[in-house]
Amino acid sequence: MAHNNKTTRLFQPNMLALAVSSVLFGAVLPATAQQQTNDAAKKEEAALEVIQVTARRTAENLQSVPVAVTSIGAEDLKQRGIENITTVQQYSPNTTMQVSRGTNSTLTAYIRGIGQQDPLWGFEPGVGIYIDDVYMARPQGAALDIYDVERIEVLRGPQGTLYGRNTIGGAVKYVTKALSGDNEFAVRGTVGNYGQKDVKLSGQTALTDKLFIGAAGAVLTRDGFGSYLNTGDENYNKDITTGRLSLQYQAADNLRFSFAADETQDDSNSKGGHRLTPSLLTKETPPDNVYDSNTSMPVDNSVETSGQSLTMAWDVNNDWTIKAVSARREGVTDTNIDFDSTRLPSLDVPAFYEDEQTSHELQFLYNSNKLKFASGLYKFNGEACGAFGTVIVAGAGVTVENGGCVDTDSMAAYAQGTYQYDDQWSFTLGGRYTEDDKDAQVYRYMYLGYKLPRVPAANPPLQVQTNFEKSASFNHFSPRVGFEYQANDDLMVYGSYTDGFKSGGFDMRAVKSLNPSADEPYQPETVDTFELGIKSEWLERRLRLNAAVFAAAYDDMQVTVQRAVGNNVASQVLNAASADINGIELEATAVATDALQFNLIVGYTDAKFNEVIFYDAASKTSTDVSNLWSFANTPELTATLGTKYTVAMMGGELVFNANLAQRSETQIFELPSVLDSGGYTLLNAGATWYAPDGHWDVSLQGRNLGNKQVRIAGYNFPLLAGEQTITAYYNDPRTVSLTVGYRF
Repeated sequence: MAHNNKTTRLFQPNMLALAVSSVLFGAVLPATAQQQTNDAAKKEEAALEVIQVTARRTAENLQSVPVAVTSIGAEDLKQRGIENITTVQQYSPNTTMQVSRGTNSTLTAYIRGIGQQDPLWGFEPGVGIYIDDVYMARPQGAALDIYDVERIEVLRGPQGTLYGRNTIGGAVKYVTKALSGDNEFAVRGTVGNYGQKDVKLSGQTALTDKLFIGAAGAVLTRDGFGSYLNTGDENYNKDITTGRLSLQYQAADNLRFSFAADETQDDSNSKGGHRLTPSLLTKETPPDNVYDSNTSMPVDNSVETSGQSLTMAWDVNNDWTIKAVSARREGVTDTNIDFDSTRLPSLDVPAFYEDEQTSHELQFLYNSNKLKFASGLYKFNGEACGAFGTVIVAGAGVTVENGGCVDTDSMAAYAQGTYQYDDQWSFTLGGRYTEDDKDAQVYRYMYLGYKLPRVPAANPPLQVQTNFEKSASFNHFSPRVGFEYQANDDLMVYGSYTDGFKSGGFDMRAVKSLNPSADEPYQPETVDTFELGIKSEWLERRLRLNAAVFAAAYDDMQVTVQRAVGNNVASQVLNAASADINGIELEATAVATDALQFNLIVGYTDAKFNEVIFYDAASKTSTDVSNLWSFANTPELTATLGTKYTVAMMGGELVFNANLAQRSETQIFELPSVLDSGGYTLLNAGATWYAPDGHWDVSLQGRNLGNKQVRIAGYNFPLLAGEQTITAYYNDPRTVSLTVGYRF
C-alpha cells in the first residue's frame, strides 16, 4: 500500500491546475493527431456517447439542457463500483452526500452549501430526493442502495419551478429501469472483505402484448468494520433486504399506466460513535480502532420504508402530453443511540420516528418546434411523528422525553416554458407558487429514572419543559428567468436567475423552560441564484466540457443549534439573516484514443455568513456570531480525476476504471470543533470484464484503497452532564469486492 499512499499524497489542491491542463490539453493532443489519420467511422466509434436526462421533465440530450446536471448511467455505476447513492458525491461537483450519524441509511445531503444538518422529524431537507417522479420527504432510508437503476441524476442549484418542494439546493433523481416488455433476467452476486455478501436479482417480461411486469430485489449483508467492545456486537455492519415491483399497461397507443411498489427493511445495528475524549465518569479512554465503540444500550435498530405510485401518461396529440402521478410513502424507524458511547447508562437516546406522505401531481407537457412547456398542479400531505428519550446521569438518574408530530399540507402550481426565438436564441420563463400549512404538537417532559419513549410513565413528570400545539402558514412565489444561446451544434451558452424556497416550521426539540419563545415558528429560507454556464463538445465529440459559475444570496437560512445548558440540551432553530455563496463547477471528459478516456470534475464553493443572530439560552442575550461560523458539510474544493481504459481480453472486453477523489477541509457543524475533518483524497480502482456472449460479467472493485479514515459526522457536547461528550463517525475503510453477474 506504500504506492497507493504516495499517489494519494501527490493529489493536493495545488495540483489542480496541472490536472486541468493535462486532461483538457495533454490528453486531447494525441486524440487530435489520431483524428487526422482515422476514417469517419473510427472517429464516430471513439466519440463520446450521448447522455439523456430528464432535468426538465422530458427526455433530452444533456448538452441541450441549461441546467448544471450530472448523470451517471447504469454501466458507469457498475464499472465505478458505486453501490450506494452516497458515493455519487465523488462524481458531482460541490455535492455532499453522507450517511448521517448513528445510522446506516439516513442521508445527509448538501449541494452548493445548502442541505439539511438535522435529520429529526419535522425539519425539511434542502436537497430533494426523488425515486423516479416521487419526492421522498424524509432522510431516513434515503441513503439508497443501487440496484436495477437506469441512471442517477444530480441537479445543482434551486429547482423550484419544476420540482418545487425542498429543492432549494438541488435535486437527486434515482431513476429506475423502464419496462420494455422484453424477456430479461439478471442476477449479481458479490463477495468482499468484512464478510460482504450481496445478491441482486432483476427481471421483466410481457404478460400480454399490452401488460408488462418487472421485479427486482436485493439482500445486502456485511460484517461490522468494528465492534462494541463491552458487548461483542458488530458496529458499522449491514443487513438490508429490499425489493421493487413494476407494472405497465399500454391501454392504447397513446395511453399508458404504470404502477410501482418498493419496500426496504434495514436491520443493521445502530451505529456507535468513537469517543475522541476520555470519559470523566467511567475513565474509559478512546478505543484504538475508530470503528469500535462502547454502549449501555441494546444495538437493535430497524428502519422500514415503503412506497407505492401510480402514473398515467396520455399523449393527447403530437404536441401535448398529460401526466398524472399519485404516490404514497411511509417509514418507521426504531433505534438506539448512545450519545456518550460508554458502558454507563448516561446520555442514552432510544428513539422512534414514523412518517407518512401522499402526493398527487398533474402535469401538462407541450413540445413543438418553437415552444417547450411544462406546467402542473402539486398537492402534498405529510405527517411526521417521533419521540426520543435522553437518559442523563449526573448525580441522579433522570430521563428527558421529547416528542410530537407535525402535519404538513402543501399546494403548488407551476409553469415553465422555453421559447425558441430563432436558430440560436431561446428564452426560458417559469414560476411556482407554493402554500404550506403546518400543525405542530411538541412536548418535552423530565422523568425520574430510566424511561423508554412510548412506554407509559409510572409517575408524573418531574418537570414539564415544553407542551404546546401551534399552527402556521407559509407561502412563496419562486420565479426562473433564463436565456440559451446555441452558438453552433456543439456549443451552448446559458444564463439564468432562479429563486429557491424552503418552508418554515417548528422546532421539535423546543425547550420553553429555557427559551420562552421556542414555540414560535421559524421562517422560510430563500436563495436567489444567478448562474452562467456552457455546454460544449469539441474535436468531433472527443472532448466534452461543461462549466458553470454561480452566485447565490441566501436569506433567513435555517440552522439547528444544540447547546448544553447544565444537564439539559437547549435547541434552537435560527434564521441566519443572510449568507453569500459563490462558486465554479467544471465537468470534462476527453477521449485520448478509442480505448482511453479521462474525466475531470472540479467544484469550488466560497460560502460566507453575513449575519447570524444567535440567542444564548444561558445568558438570554442575542449576538451576531457570523464571524465565528462557517458553512457545514461544504468543502471549499471538491475534485475528481479519473480514467477509463478498455482492452480486448479472452474474446470479450475488459474495462479498467480508476479515480482520485479529493475534498478539502470540511466542518461538521457551523461552529468549528475537534470533529472537523482536514482535506483528504480517496483512491478507487476497478476492472470489469464482459464475456463475448454478452451474458456474463465479472467485476473486481477497490474503494478507498489508501484506507483513509475521515470523520463525516458526530456529536459535540463538551459540557453536558459533567462529561466531555464528543463522539465521531467515519467513512468506510478500504473495501474490496468481487462481483459475478449473469443476464439474458
